Amino acid sequence: QISKMFGTVVVGVGIAGLARIRDLMNPMPSSPSEHLKLFGFVSRRSFGNINEAKQISLEDALRSKEIHAAFISTENKSHEETIRMFLEAGKHVLVEYPMALSAKAAHELWEMAEQKDKVLHVEHIELLTEEYKQLKKEVAGKDLVKGTLHFTGHVLDENKSGFPAFSGIARLTWLIDLFGDLTVTSATREKQKDKNYSRMTVHFETANKKPLTWIEERGPGMRREKKINFCFTSGCLENFPQAPRSSVGLFMQDQNLFAKKLLGQVSKEELAAEKWRILRCLDLAEVIQQYCEEPEKIYS
Repeated sequence: QISKMFGTVVVGVGIAGLARIRDLMNPMPSSPSEHLKLFGFVSRRSFGNINEAKQISLEDALRSKEIHAAFISTENKSHEETIRMFLEAGKHVLVEYPMALSAKAAHELWEMAEQKDKVLHVEHIELLTEEYKQLKKEVAGKDLVKGTLHFTGHVLDENKSGFPAFSGIARLTWLIDLFGDLTVTSATREKQKDKNYSRMTVHFETANKKPLTWIEERGPGMRREKKINFCFTSGCLENFPQAPRSSVGLFMQDQNLFAKKLLGQVSKEELAAEKWRILRCLDLAEVIQQYCEEPEKIYS
């Protein structure tokens, strides 16, 4: 049997795009990634070649019969349009999170992928880190009393990256993956334009009516860091469990997962659970944005 090969193109060559090009050119031996073949990359800037990878136009990428899948690593605000173009051209799509900056767009794109029988895969490397895998083991089977996840990081350009509930959806994904479905009870946002500072605070309830708080804080010189404080009936967890370094890079793990989907090696149950989680997080991100953008209620 001839092994099936999928021609791929990388769209956007920022940090993630360059990592994608590297990993596609050096697949892990005997991994599903060996079924992916890089045909080139698309960028608005002119590069010529990166390593052995050649630059091709967007039109050629969409038209080419040899390209079966696109890796989309552009800025967040252009994800939606780029996914749409490649799905319409009959290509499978891998896209960096968030897949879109509105829940409506995400649901439409997912439906489109299903109608065209194409894989739409959203990268979630935050679930693949060893730190997170250890945390998940640690939390498993415990009864939550209350918890907080506090993220700090450098300033983002919101015009490109979207509202913080979308650009920071990795944190929301953690909370849903750890504690199950959540309901937003309130959300606020403080901005200091002159200081380039922003802090979003979201309050959730778990299905068992336990409170969870997510804080997304960004400002000049802020270290990229996550702090946790999860209290269970058995005690509190305030530090991440020690975790070994993985021998396989996060983008490579994600690429292997995408290749497995293309090869039909991921179960229907897993795919359904993942679809639910991704769309649920985007729905919640939108609810959070609406809460934060509501005009201040004035009590006379």
